[in-house]
Amino acid sequence: MNKTWELIRKGNASSFYAVLGNIFLVIFKGFAAFLSGSGAMFAEAMHSGADAVNQLFVFIGSILAERKPTPRFPTGFGRLINVFCMGAVIVITLMAYETVREGIQLIRHPVSIESLWLIIFSLGTSMTIDGYVLSKAMREILRETGAKGNGLSLIPMALKNVNRASPATRLVFYEDLVATSGAILALGAILITRFTPIKVFDGIAAIIIGFLMGGVAFRVGYDNMVGLIGVSAPKEVEDKISQVILSVPEVTDINKMRILQEGRFYHVESYVELRPGLTLAQADNIKSTIRDQLLALKDVTDVTLGIIEDTGVQDWPKIG
Repeated sequence: MNKTWELIRKGNASSFYAVLGNIFLVIFKGFAAFLSGSGAMFAEAMHSGADAVNQLFVFIGSILAERKPTPRFPTGFGRLINVFCMGAVIVITLMAYETVREGIQLIRHPVSIESLWLIIFSLGTSMTIDGYVLSKAMREILRETGAKGNGLSLIPMALKNVNRASPATRLVFYEDLVATSGAILALGAILITRFTPIKVFDGIAAIIIGFLMGGVAFRVGYDNMVGLIGVSAPKEVEDKISQVILSVPEVTDINKMRILQEGRFYHVESYVELRPGLTLAQADNIKSTIRDQLLALKDVTDVTLGIIEDTGVQDWPKIG
């Protein structure tokens, strides 16, 4: 039981908060859409419903991905989160299709907007909750990537580093970015439809929100497909690991290095060149020191090192 609770605590925090927020929003928005007859409101309810289901999948996947390697699965379970995110992509795509279809129907047969104050209140609540979850996701991005940012700098730093974050955090970030902007779009369209003779904006907004959901599905699907195939680590991670290796005085060069990313974890394989004249015992101790230093880095879970004597040819750029 203690081990299970420990895994749950390691689950992706952004997706957990997103599940709670979207369960509330889908009920609230669904009620408002039913009373008002608004297509944009229906699109928002569908979006929140998709987000709730997706992020529940992602939260469960992030928990399972934290399991330690076993003899049967020696590289661990990091790619499980990619599998769960691909399932979430299917849900988003289906919801996006239904939203676009509803928008087309409303353009053909516009309806009058009722219960305006309920719509305004529900969309205002949506912006508040989705905005809060989005801010949590941005902070999670910075925490996972080791970047620094606060206040207004939080947004550009999150956008800059989002590709280095875990699949779960990326999904929450993209979805709530679309959810927040979609709520603003829906509110504008509903007000135009309610107070002007132009009644098609409600349906147009529903179609745009549907396409935004489809865009999230495509982006998240692509990122996770790449993750399932197996992708090399970002250059920032490669530079950090190479600096750790080359900082050891006896190391003269890195002959070869490959860093494979699985979920938010990294597996390092490298051949390291040592200065000539060292005994086998000394070389083995140096290899152990390098391995320990690399495993101490955040998210590095596996290190395989080979030791060779200096070839006299510089294969890897020197530090500085």
